[in-house]
Amino acid sequence: MGEEQIKIGKLYLIPTTLGDNEPLEVLPISIKRAIENIDYYIVENEKTARRSIKKISSGKSQPKLKIEIINKYTEAQEIPSFLDPCLAGHDIGILSEAGCPGIADPGAEVVKIAHQKGIQVIPLVGPSSIFLALMASGMNGQNFAFNGYLPIDSSDRKKSLKQMEKISKEQQQSQIFIETPYRNDKLLAEMLKTLSGQTRLCIACDITLSNEFILTKSITDWKKSPVDLHKRPTIFIVQA
Repeated sequence: MGEEQIKIGKLYLIPTTLGDNEPLEVLPISIKRAIENIDYYIVENEKTARRSIKKISSGKSQPKLKIEIINKYTEAQEIPSFLDPCLAGHDIGILSEAGCPGIADPGAEVVKIAHQKGIQVIPLVGPSSIFLALMASGMNGQNFAFNGYLPIDSSDRKKSLKQMEKISKEQQQSQIFIETPYRNDKLLAEMLKTLSGQTRLCIACDITLSNEFILTKSITDWKKSPVDLHKRPTIFIVQA
């Protein structure tokens, strides 16, 4: 008889909390079950990933965990080997720093390679700040675009804002974007100067946390009541 063929493992996309709240307040029990059954992980930061795993499943053996790091310093040629445990029959979990893997997250590259290798990808339910903000914004949830980070250069950022506003008006499309938290206030000030007074802006920050703030108003109305967003994880949505 020939050798028995090894069953390929699966790649699980495991959401995490959006802040320092109790995991099972915002994560379903399926996340806990997955963590308890998986020893191989691909993460952005080992220290915070181990902390998340411990909070979700306190009885999980930390020494058994085998962790690969994927971030902006990871060489592209390293990534395919991260999936070798799957080919040897082990399940792997991808953990984002916050929210859902693969959405505004380097885990997307791992998922692409998993499809190429014939590895089944299983997304698990969990919080995504992008989609939670859109749900609560009152803006178009049938036609929207996520633009990631806007340019750092002030002139280029102003052009991007005007272009998004133009597209939004022409296509009735919600325009979603983010900023590094310590630059939020500068971006907001620029939006208030650049965008039309009638354009609606949703500001959604600290989503799912005790100090959650989500509000949609016109640019004109935002000028009357500024808000402090410094170092608060924030989603911005514009619709003209």
